[in-house]
Amino acid sequence: MNTNELNNIPQWNLDSIFSSIESPEYKKALEEFESLKNNCQEFLETADRFTREANSNFDFALWLKTYLETEDKLTRSILTLNAYAYIIYSTDTTNTALINNLSKIDELKNDLHQLNIKFSTILVSHQIYLDEFYKRFPEFSEYKYLLEEILEESKHLMSPAEEKLAGELSRTGGNAWGLLQEQIISNLQDKDGKTFNEIRNDAFSSDPQVRKEAWQKEIQLLSQNRIAIAAALNNLKGETLTLNKRRRWDNALDRSLFTSRLSRKTLDALVSVIEDSLPEWRKYWQKKASILKAAGQTASSSTKAGLAFYDLFAPLPSSKAQDNSGDSLLTKEWTFAEARDYIIKEYNSFSSKMGDFAKNAFDSQWIDARVRPGKVGGAYDEDFPKGHQSRILSNFTGTFSDIITLAHELGHAFHFSCLKEKPAAFFSYPMTLAETASTFAETIVKQDMIASCNADDRIKMIETDLQDASQVLVDILCRFYFEESVFDSRKEGELNADDFCRLMKEAQARTYGEGLNEEGHEYMWAVKSHYYSTDFDFYNYPYAFGQLFASGLYALYKKEGSSFADRYCQLLSNTGSMSCEELCSQAGFDITKKDFWQDAVKMYLEEIKEFCR
Repeated sequence: MNTNELNNIPQWNLDSIFSSIESPEYKKALEEFESLKNNCQEFLETADRFTREANSNFDFALWLKTYLETEDKLTRSILTLNAYAYIIYSTDTTNTALINNLSKIDELKNDLHQLNIKFSTILVSHQIYLDEFYKRFPEFSEYKYLLEEILEESKHLMSPAEEKLAGELSRTGGNAWGLLQEQIISNLQDKDGKTFNEIRNDAFSSDPQVRKEAWQKEIQLLSQNRIAIAAALNNLKGETLTLNKRRRWDNALDRSLFTSRLSRKTLDALVSVIEDSLPEWRKYWQKKASILKAAGQTASSSTKAGLAFYDLFAPLPSSKAQDNSGDSLLTKEWTFAEARDYIIKEYNSFSSKMGDFAKNAFDSQWIDARVRPGKVGGAYDEDFPKGHQSRILSNFTGTFSDIITLAHELGHAFHFSCLKEKPAAFFSYPMTLAETASTFAETIVKQDMIASCNADDRIKMIETDLQDASQVLVDILCRFYFEESVFDSRKEGELNADDFCRLMKEAQARTYGEGLNEEGHEYMWAVKSHYYSTDFDFYNYPYAFGQLFASGLYALYKKEGSSFADRYCQLLSNTGSMSCEELCSQAGFDITKKDFWQDAVKMYLEEIKEFCR
């Protein structure tokens, strides 16, 4: 990509949020948060005083209505401040002022957590009045699920003093270890100044030697930092185990499922279907390995049938006719402007509402896509109640995969747009459902491409879809196995880099199996930031849920046509107010049974068959 095209890759505009952490608007927002926090604190103290001194005169229903209205404003405030603090840090991870600001926002979040604990205590002691509350104020009936969830969660809280101490210590404990991993990864460079994220992007190169050398560099850089990164993971998971025990969770997965609003029965059905599909995925990788080897498009000298890890994302070799045509959408180097137009077109193919949304996101400069040192890798979407807007980070290098990533993150932002008329309490939906809109957006782009492209591109597009789906299903299962084994092992004692490498190799063997040869990647535990989250353990299976739930929704769309769009938006608007099982039941699915997941995975199994043919 030449210099002019690189310069045309955008960085986001944040003026409609805050111009900087030194701006008057930002300082005013901090003051407003403090004022709202104090208001909520006073409400809680009033309720506490009435409860102790004159409970019979306490109008709990009216109090709860007023508190929820004030809390809504407070929640909007902290969500905006927190999102802003993270996004400005994520593009400049060594900036001390931004790191300190992030820490300050963590303090505010801890203050809010303390308020939530006090509210939970009051709600528990007055839960017999909730029926009266819903009867007198029916406009709050949608809160019923959330309030019942708070009552259930209260069973897993330590004392208020202990919760406050845990929150304060997390800033220099689990959260700090997570930041350390991010800072190490985002600032790794090879001897030529190539960033770690740029090196990882070479996994998509058409040059087999470039792919292998990038894999070798990646492992070398990670191994040089293995002690620090392993310490981060070991101590973070140790903290989680300690707190889970104090909060009366039997294990980290139970807490994760509660947070995900998902039953263990549903998770078991999902995992079982993915496990059943593993032999087919291994056939796909072995077939791809044979194609690359026959075309001389691999640098692997292994005699085994499976792929080298560094060939998982290798493009298929092109025919001579296609090489000469120069019109392949998959192998061309995309400019950002072309990516923009393509995504808007694909979104419009589903609904004009979705297409208009994507156009506005691009036109309003919501996207930071330029690769640069100090910027975190990967991609994400952050949503802002202020102005009900979003910001998207990606690392755009011109590959078709980058377009899929942009479509995915814009799907998250579209999901948030469907919640515009909702109270802020419903902006928080579980990770399982959070991946629905993003994966559905991906599916629209990929399936439309498969249906409309030429024969050469069709098989490559199918392979691209299989690449992505295998990562979200099989590699996610690998990460799930790995995290399970980490928690089990961490209960017995401290873990070091050798332990994590061993556990990762075992997890890869259980999932990829003979689909990979001996050239694996035992350091994947050091790369994935999801392992380093203190807020959400098993930050993996929700992606598999989202992938297959989205494919089920896509099947409905193909059956019902354009009329499905309104139903889809309504479904997204309800994701913050009910369990996964209830939401899916409304959409016509029973996700507690394997039948649904088997139907959902069929699309990919059919693509594997076509690819192998």
